Amino acid sequence: MTTQQLPNWLKQRTYLTPDRIALKSDDCQYTFKELWELTIDTAGKIHRHVHDSQAEFIGLMIKNSIESVIVIHAVQQLGLTAVLLNHRLSPAELAFQIEDMNLSAVLLDDQFNEKLQSRTIHKVKLSELQKTTPSGFEMKDHFQLDQVCSVMYTSGTTGAPKGVLQTYGNHWWSAIGSSLNLGISENDTWLCSVPLFHISGYSILMRSVIYGMGVRLFEQFDAERITGELKNGSITIMSAVSNMLQRMIGELGGGSYHENFRCMLLGGGPAPLPLLEICRDKKIPVFQTYGMTETSSQIVTLSPEYSLSKLGSAGKPLFPSELKIKTKEGVTASSNEEGEIVVKGPNVTIGYYNREESNSKSFDNGWLATGDIGYLDEDGFLFVLDRRSDLIISGGENVYPAEIESVLTSHKEIEDVGTAGIPHDEWGQVPCAFIVKRSGSLIGEEDVISFCKNKLAPYKQPKKVIFVDEIPRNASNKILRRVLREQWEQGMDRDEH
Repeated sequence: MTTQQLPNWLKQRTYLTPDRIALKSDDCQYTFKELWELTIDTAGKIHRHVHDSQAEFIGLMIKNSIESVIVIHAVQQLGLTAVLLNHRLSPAELAFQIEDMNLSAVLLDDQFNEKLQSRTIHKVKLSELQKTTPSGFEMKDHFQLDQVCSVMYTSGTTGAPKGVLQTYGNHWWSAIGSSLNLGISENDTWLCSVPLFHISGYSILMRSVIYGMGVRLFEQFDAERITGELKNGSITIMSAVSNMLQRMIGELGGGSYHENFRCMLLGGGPAPLPLLEICRDKKIPVFQTYGMTETSSQIVTLSPEYSLSKLGSAGKPLFPSELKIKTKEGVTASSNEEGEIVVKGPNVTIGYYNREESNSKSFDNGWLATGDIGYLDEDGFLFVLDRRSDLIISGGENVYPAEIESVLTSHKEIEDVGTAGIPHDEWGQVPCAFIVKRSGSLIGEEDVISFCKNKLAPYKQPKKVIFVDEIPRNASNKILRRVLREQWEQGMDRDEH
């Protein structure tokens, strides 16, 4: 059987619409033809550094920049699989991922050079890459849809990081599913201020070349400047999480966005009712979504006409995808019956890299068990009750309590620990560590926070520490993080000494 393939995406897009704007930043803009030429030149430079290697994977540690976008496309031209490394992680966390993937080379932005402390890996700074003389390479005329295009790490409920394998087919069908839901216009420009190393940012680049759509790239989120862009009519679509939207609404004041703006794709958990009501009054079209790294971006989306009548719902599956709820007994749940969210579709990952046990546990005849708990109402709308059991979503970043607990239990003065997300005005949630001290210990909150600083990324570090007599657990000795959250909400007696 012949493997399904498609013409090289960027090459085909350049042939179809060479003069359309592909990419724009603060300083410059490029047509698809110009992007193609820069990509081929950069691919030759990368080939000069890695042509002796037999490795199929190459690490990318990049920020949101024009150079990074070009590097992402260049790696595809070489037939290499990009392993996207989150530069917000600690050196130890990055070292684990590099070793796990057995990476021999990493292309990185200059400012991240000190974070990669491995002496064995070949580090190529982007400034060095620009000075490299390109070498000839065999260009890919076609992309095999079953070939792995990218790898992104997700921690899962256990806190053990796993590399999610995303194929060209996954990205293709993610783009098609989104287009069947949101539509496509030759005048579309998608504003991207979410990280390119996240599936939310990476998927925008894939949609750009598949749709023939421009991308307005921001190096980082800037509520004031982005609000200005949305008011001037140059942007039609934007990806955001709730705390970003809240800050933009604050900047907008009594004004409104340009009528050209047609979609605020909102992820990172359900939006609060007051925020949705403001968006409704200002005629801001909010599309709430549910998705994950394993589904190559959104897999369930709620259209604006249901944003209030189905408040709290993530919506219905995109056209190529399927969704069901499984009970503890493994049968399909009835309407309004809680269970595990299970998804299927051509945008769902083929599995985790080198994780046979996780693959066996998570996949069943093409269905992916997400670990998230939810239900479908009588109309088929999905309501997510608990993101991956106890996931903390802080400013759109996934924070897994088990990772924090693993670090803190290594402290000699800590006997037991549980972590839960507590409300935060700016970030939605932040991690709070509930700690049982060892007998005689004088450890304090600042000691705990300091201990975490070199071991966890800043967004994962506890922002609050509560000392307690015991950690609530069930009969299986699993931490009842729901109870911890309830204790916080009820104003528990907080002994911080």
